Amino acid sequence: MFRTATSISRGVSAFVKQTSCALHTTTATMAPVKVGDKLPSVDLFEDSPANKVNICELTAGKKVVLFAVPGAFTPGCSKTHLPGYIQNADKMKSDGVGEIVCVSVNDPYVMAAWGAQHNTKGKIRMLADPSGNFVKALDLSTNLPPLGGLRSKRFSMVIQDSTVQELNVEPDGTGLSCSLADKLKYKE
Repeated sequence: MFRTATSISRGVSAFVKQTSCALHTTTATMAPVKVGDKLPSVDLFEDSPANKVNICELTAGKKVVLFAVPGAFTPGCSKTHLPGYIQNADKMKSDGVGEIVCVSVNDPYVMAAWGAQHNTKGKIRMLADPSGNFVKALDLSTNLPPLGGLRSKRFSMVIQDSTVQELNVEPDGTGLSCSLADKLKYKE
């Protein structure tokens, strides 16, 4: 007995609570996220596995800057990407950004330790995507065997009320150019 992607999708949809956010149900029909798309309703984790943060609920009703990195503690992420957002956090928030979020396919303890090392408290929320569910739903995952396999491509986005307003994905998925903090156009 074989099931089609459509029948599986219908079955999954029956168990999902209705939200204003999108839900990607299968990788077979998934397309990369684009400007104008609603975020998927996916739980990420902050500080520990006990502290779930639904990204769709977090971004509802406000402007959020979200950036994703291939891995916590990696050189490009630690020396350039994260520090740029830390340096620009106060300006972004004074310009109307409600939250700044860093996402990585790591466990929540690693993200908490990385955030503590860089003094992100009160500036940037460090959210873990341990199984890569969020980046897979966005179709922004990549396979990097030297870093453990499934990882996030490096990207940044501006989100308004759970809808992607701006999206910057590094052309090779890992470089440091268009996804940097000073490249975002988050002002209205």
